[in-house]
Amino acid sequence: MEQFEFDMGTGGAERRKTRAFDAPLAARMRPRSLEEYCGQKHILAPGKLLRRAVDSGNFSSIILSGPPGVGKTSLAELIALTTDAAFVRLSGVTSTVADIRREITMAKERRMNSGRRTILFIDEIHRFNRAQQDSLLPDVESGAVRLIGATTFNPQFFVVGALMSRSLNFQLEPLSESDIKELLSRALTDPRGFGDRKVEITPEALDFLAEVCEGDARRSLNALEMAVVSTPPDADGVIRVDRAVAEDSVQRKMIHYDDDAHYDTASAFIKSMRGSDPDAAIYYLAKMLHAGEDIRFIARRMVIFASEDVGNADPRALELALSVMQAVDLIGLPEARIILAHGVTYLATAPKSNASYMALETASGDVKNNRVQPIPYALRDPNSAGGKANRHGEDYIYPHSTGGFAVQDYMTVPKRYYKVAGVGYEAKIKERMEYFERIRRAAADSGQGEGARR
Repeated sequence: MEQFEFDMGTGGAERRKTRAFDAPLAARMRPRSLEEYCGQKHILAPGKLLRRAVDSGNFSSIILSGPPGVGKTSLAELIALTTDAAFVRLSGVTSTVADIRREITMAKERRMNSGRRTILFIDEIHRFNRAQQDSLLPDVESGAVRLIGATTFNPQFFVVGALMSRSLNFQLEPLSESDIKELLSRALTDPRGFGDRKVEITPEALDFLAEVCEGDARRSLNALEMAVVSTPPDADGVIRVDRAVAEDSVQRKMIHYDDDAHYDTASAFIKSMRGSDPDAAIYYLAKMLHAGEDIRFIARRMVIFASEDVGNADPRALELALSVMQAVDLIGLPEARIILAHGVTYLATAPKSNASYMALETASGDVKNNRVQPIPYALRDPNSAGGKANRHGEDYIYPHSTGGFAVQDYMTVPKRYYKVAGVGYEAKIKERMEYFERIRRAAADSGQGEGARR
């Protein structure tokens, strides 16, 4: 179980100095005040809700969500420091209900003996099961502890509703490039960082680190530390970090891709193809591939898209999407990415129609909500015992005997579901449907076509 409590005494300060000496740069450069904290102005700027809650000390529990490296733990520590509260940290991975009960008991004793409140910080709170989360509720409500939970997942799905309703919920965003540059520049001059060394970093290297880290402060500081400590000083004693050194220190760029990012990226991918933007669609394809997305998942989404969003505007789209899915499964990575790109650009630039999909949705709504239509006698099966007795199918007109089209009723209450806009190949379908409709109207005007319904 990972846990610690801030000790504000002299001995505690000495221990923090000892720990800081060997700590990674990202740990050494943790902000010491809310003013030094970078990013999250949308919740921490003067007048914003979280800042008001912290300044007034008027909160019982807080849930912080957001991707890794955006400052959730640092913010929790600063809230404890600003409100002069003891800070106890538990891990959602390793802590148990017994650990929670022990820390809450100590918090009650602390409050009774010194009047000091305790902030119980639970990192990765989404890893706690329902029983563990429920065990927090009585003491959060009574004020025995102030809870701050941190998660990289959407808390609406991973934190129990009772706890969510009792908490202030804040979404932390990836840091901007300017925020990252500020952090890196501070690390180069601050005594906690490399202020005691002569380090020069080129603007190109700084820009690269600020961009490649994807808003993750920890990742950017780790990359800077690797670049500095692994680069020998020049003859004049200066450590020079250029873009090549920075790129080598980062190695392969990693991107944040949790469950939310998975679904958000897939959504943007589909919507870009639907919007006929092949450039955006290829970008999101590249992002998914870089993040290690299952290529079969991508291919399946493309097959669905080919019917839902292209449809009969280009009937070949479904054939191509199926071919892509089969080829991807057969070939595998890395070459499968070329096949996916082929399919994506075709689907993105194909004419679009959701007429088939909307026809099904409308008809499904009628089946679900309205009285189910009886099938016309002419269309019923004549081969069953009941069919023979009731002369089912007796008046059926075989279309192939009348030139491929027969005027007869196929629904008891006719309704138009398939409404084509005339895009792509559907222009030909529209012409054919209009031709059939003219024949039906002519037959109706002449009194023909009524014998197929009884």
